[in-house]
Amino acid sequence: MKDKNSIDTAREIALFRFSMIAPVVQNTFSDANASAYFKRVTENPLLRPDGTVFQYSYKTLERWNWNYQQYGLDGLTPIVRSDKGTTRALSNQCMSEIYQIKEKFPKLNAAQIHARLLQMGLITTSVSVRTIQRFVKNHNLKNGVVPNSIKDRKAFEEEFFGAMWMADTCYFPYIREDGINRRTYLIAIVDDHSRMVVGARLFYEDNAYNFQRVLKNAIATYGIPKKLYVDSGSSYKNSQLSFICAEVGAVLLHAPIRDGAAKAKIERTFGTFKTRWIQGFDISSLSSLSEFNVELNNYVREHNTTVNSSTKSTPMDRYLASHDYASSPKSSEWLDLCFMNRISRKVRPDSTLTFLNTLFDAPIHFIGQTVEVRFLPDKLEDAYIYDAGTKYPLKFTDKVANAKTKRNNMPTIDYSMEV
Repeated sequence: MKDKNSIDTAREIALFRFSMIAPVVQNTFSDANASAYFKRVTENPLLRPDGTVFQYSYKTLERWNWNYQQYGLDGLTPIVRSDKGTTRALSNQCMSEIYQIKEKFPKLNAAQIHARLLQMGLITTSVSVRTIQRFVKNHNLKNGVVPNSIKDRKAFEEEFFGAMWMADTCYFPYIREDGINRRTYLIAIVDDHSRMVVGARLFYEDNAYNFQRVLKNAIATYGIPKKLYVDSGSSYKNSQLSFICAEVGAVLLHAPIRDGAAKAKIERTFGTFKTRWIQGFDISSLSSLSEFNVELNNYVREHNTTVNSSTKSTPMDRYLASHDYASSPKSSEWLDLCFMNRISRKVRPDSTLTFLNTLFDAPIHFIGQTVEVRFLPDKLEDAYIYDAGTKYPLKFTDKVANAKTKRNNMPTIDYSMEV
């Protein structure tokens, strides 16, 4: 029987495998051919998601690449055996915390770090001090990480449209709709090379799914970026976005926490929106968010056809000069599947499961199992269980109808009838 830990571990492995073959998937490697790239990156052992180091053969990466081309991210996901426990010794959060501890307190030894991690609840007593010692040694953290207060920054620009998109959220003015004042949030995506705004939409909530909607529309319109550089907030740093990017073939990168300068281009775009548009716009004339978005779309068109002071060209002209580098989605149906959210749930004895505060009926043969559910938050009627390459549709639970359902070939019992 599969459990949540085994499913989560399989997902981590799939994302790790994609990160290793991404340059070949995107055709951005500098080696003579794909095999040469695979041989180069496997010359030294690689750090796996569970914190262990392993020496891979280049043929293994070639096989991963073939599987991805045939089956997408599912081709990189290992099959979870029911007789094998796959709980990782150190989670990603735990490894990140070790880095932070060594940066703040370089002289702490493994035993002291182990005690701190136990106190924080990031590990259990089953994780030994020796495990922490190996991690510290393998990552050259024995003498601590010496932070550099001055960051080495260079002005840079990607070579062509779609090489990298930057995305972030900006607080926008309150508007009054239906007698209620509500804060608005602008979620926008900017192409690094052209400075073109490829996605922009205003929402009443800044959350992960709203960003996914903006990203999906941008990809459908302009193609798939090679890299996506985003903020480290919860809307942008989550497992759902990681899977989406891996499915479409984009490398997901995160800016350092509280480092606005790392996202200078998108920050400048937000500043331009405010100085050239919002400051001269009568917010009180709006009566709904949809009206605000219509005005936003009008401004984006103006922005994309106005000369940029840095490039001395319009974003549209730069886009037209190199947009062929961005690959198009295979189809709208394929893109829909790539953007399905994923979540693990255990099917109860009454053949139901719950997510997003909604109760669903599941096929009875999944009773007692932890399954992977794929869905869109605004289209729950299309949710399904994905198991071994097959989709099993979920249905909203109707308890009244279920009370009249035949079971085990026995006569119908109508529990609504009085005795």
